[in-house]
Amino acid sequence: MKDHLSKAEIRKDAVQGAVEATATAVGEVATILTRAVRDVAGAVGGLATEVFELRDAARRASVEHRAGLPTELGEEGPRGGAAGS
Repeated sequence: MKDHLSKAEIRKDAVQGAVEATATAVGEVATILTRAVRDVAGAVGGLATEVFELRDAARRASVEHRAGLPTELGEEGPRGGAAGS
């Protein structure tokens, strides 16, 4: 018996291959986008953490300066005489 594929079966195989390739490409792109969103979220979260830490450090420095307490740099506040004299 002769093994002969009809035009319809050839088209079906071509469409099936195209759909499978498309699904694979879409899956890969979705994975790339998911990782990118995760990385961006992590970077933004890290930046926010840094900003909060800087804000808190500035607040502490301001309170210490107004109270005349030594700062982390070893300077004295306005009552100690060294920093703003």
